[in-house]
Amino acid sequence: MRYFVQFSYFGKAYHGWQNQPNALTVQQVLEEAFSTILRHPVELAGAGRTDTGVHAQQMFAHFDTEPITSTSQLIHRLNAYLPADVAVQQIFEVPPDAHARFDAVSRTYEYWIVQEKNPFYSDSAYYVKHPLAIEPMNEVANLLLEHQDFECFSKSNTDVKTYLCTIKEACWQDENNKLVFTITANRFLRNMVRAIVGTLLEVGMKRWTIDDVNTILKSGDRQKAGPSVPAKGLYLTTIAYPNTIVSTHEQGFGKSV
Repeated sequence: MRYFVQFSYFGKAYHGWQNQPNALTVQQVLEEAFSTILRHPVELAGAGRTDTGVHAQQMFAHFDTEPITSTSQLIHRLNAYLPADVAVQQIFEVPPDAHARFDAVSRTYEYWIVQEKNPFYSDSAYYVKHPLAIEPMNEVANLLLEHQDFECFSKSNTDVKTYLCTIKEACWQDENNKLVFTITANRFLRNMVRAIVGTLLEVGMKRWTIDDVNTILKSGDRQKAGPSVPAKGLYLTTIAYPNTIVSTHEQGFGKSV
């Protein structure tokens, strides 16, 4: 039978989600936990990848196993086994062809910035001392919704078939003494959010204008866009799925369709 697992993690100790030969990853830690407790090898197919140091408040993966008698008991045992920086919230049965990655209809990320030195955000937000003009940053963020080709924000030498993405939301807000950039799209390219934030910060520091960013978007040249901001401020916050998958498990999900 096929199951979805919803989980979260603080990414500081991990080289991203996806298994790597000589580095600790979240996938490795979770697969080890599932395999140990279920007493057979378990492979997880994640909803996507997060890079080294990036966090996830909500992430999904699917796996196949024999019928699970008690998902609540399995969740309890997994959380007792897992390290403190990884936690499982839900496990539920899905249709046999459901896919955590390909069935996702949108993903939402947040990027956190603090403008005053704060030891409690040292590992979870990016400290920017320079004053930032939020209004032009939001003006340029709104411009992103008018574009679909984001090659200029993609990591160089990435093997992808298309650079087209549909951004549904992109905005900055001041929340509890930190600036939060929220962006939702059907898909994201590698390093895309961190490159977008780095570009918007150039606007916020009044080094670039909306016309400059328009030129960058049309160029398709990563070298012309802003620098990538540190991974520690980036959070995967929501993944939305169709009602056929999440209809009986709405709590904790993004909006389904």
